[in-house]
Amino acid sequence: MNITITGRHMEMTDALKAYVDTGLHKLRHHFDRVIDADVVLMIEKNRHIAEINLHANGVRIHGKESSSDMYASVDAVLGKLDKQVRKFKDRINRHQPRTAKEARGYEHQIIEFEAQEEAEDAQARPGHRVILREKLPMKPMSVDEAAMQLELIEDDFLVFSNAETQQVNVIYARDDGTYGVVEPQF
Repeated sequence: MNITITGRHMEMTDALKAYVDTGLHKLRHHFDRVIDADVVLMIEKNRHIAEINLHANGVRIHGKESSSDMYASVDAVLGKLDKQVRKFKDRINRHQPRTAKEARGYEHQIIEFEAQEEAEDAQARPGHRVILREKLPMKPMSVDEAAMQLELIEDDFLVFSNAETQQVNVIYARDDGTYGVVEPQF
């Protein structure tokens, strides 16, 4: 496991680094697929904030806690991450493994809008240009699995292959704390 510990507005002590490292290795006992851990410890006014991002085989688990003591903040965020890892591990263990045939990929593109001029046309016509292209593996999952994955990555939406319908769906977080699912209609 690659652990990166960063301190903002504070001086990092060896004891604090060792404390965080020990806590993360205890967490790895429950979830051995953790590849990277990014730890940010910071002090803002009287608050001691600990933020940890775990990256494990395409899954990102995030936790952030604050208190009046840095060690208490680290304990709280490690407890939060331990809960999330156990929840994720339980959901994985309850589902049947997928075959390699079911694994799919999708391509993500960001398109930039720009004006183009042509010699034949006096008017400028809008054009589109792809500025970022990303390919990600897409495993089939249920809507519940997708909701859990969305909670873990803390993004606004997630594109996934629905295991029940074999179609590409989008799940998104709504402002009221619920989730919406976009399904294609043929």
